[in-house]
Amino acid sequence: MGSRGCFCKRPAAMGNLLLLLPHPAKAKLKPPTATAKRGTLFFCSLSTDGPSSTMTVSITGATGFVGRRLVQKLLSEDHKVCVLTRSASKATSVFPASTFPGITIAEQGDWDKCIQGSTAVVNLAGMPISTRWSPEIKKEIKESRINVTSKVVNFINNASGDARPSVFVSATAIGFYGTSEISSFDESSPSGNDYLAEVCREWEARACQVNQEDVRLVLLRIGVVLGKDGGALAKMIPLFMMFAGGPLGTGRQWFSWIHLDDLVDLIYESLKNPAYKGVINGTAPNPVRLSEMCERLGRVVGRPSWLPVPEIALKAVLGEGASVVLEGQKVLPAKAKQLGFSYRYPYVQDALRAIARDL
Repeated sequence: MGSRGCFCKRPAAMGNLLLLLPHPAKAKLKPPTATAKRGTLFFCSLSTDGPSSTMTVSITGATGFVGRRLVQKLLSEDHKVCVLTRSASKATSVFPASTFPGITIAEQGDWDKCIQGSTAVVNLAGMPISTRWSPEIKKEIKESRINVTSKVVNFINNASGDARPSVFVSATAIGFYGTSEISSFDESSPSGNDYLAEVCREWEARACQVNQEDVRLVLLRIGVVLGKDGGALAKMIPLFMMFAGGPLGTGRQWFSWIHLDDLVDLIYESLKNPAYKGVINGTAPNPVRLSEMCERLGRVVGRPSWLPVPEIALKAVLGEGASVVLEGQKVLPAKAKQLGFSYRYPYVQDALRAIARDL
């Protein structure tokens, strides 16, 4: 429907195969300063007492790379968080009660209670796609997104009117647009037609089944997320430090990226600002060719970036999925710019310098 309708009838495939979708980070999380009793597993309170500006936000994928930083942001702004998880033990290890007292943790049997007591829901769940695709893996990639989204939408729609969340922010990805070395894409562009486009067509379509008469829906098509603790750079920096970093394939493919802090700010704005609605591209305003990205990364870590990864090696590792890495796409955040969103890091060199300072 383009940028004028529900945004639900077109696919949302994913971008660079290795790099695009949020996935769990391995580094330690820096919690906000707080104290609480250790070892308590909380379940969601339905209370909405407190200032009207205080939100209670339920999040799937909260233990992942993007989710962890979003939780920190929400807690730092004095909001409450419900972590919707399949593993309470994993969630409590990431968010121990002693340092994250503002968090409620709920396994799947309690998701409905959390969602019914929330102001908003953020859906970040999905199996990482940075692996060689087999028929079984492709099925799991799709089902991990569609099944969780369907479950969340059903819980939102089944909540009573006064307990129903008013905002649903659901992540998708910029691979929706397909790949191209010559075309540019924004929110009004048509979809691609590959496997990942198929996945995201269904993914977004399920999100669009939320009752939009009562719930404001935001679909964030996320680009390559840059941060030191996960995503693209967690894979790339070690290679550069070993003098083995360089472009994937020709290096001519487009690299549409966003700094982690800007993405989290964009999600936060989507939660609070009623003008944020429909599809919004979660990318920085200045995409670059992958060769430029690698050259600048090499500079900031003080390592060369001349050694390319050949196409044949990528295809050997990733099979058919390598085509997404080798082709890329140039995606522009027209909607975010129209809404006046302020980027901390509009240029990749500034984003990389900021990240390198913390290495």
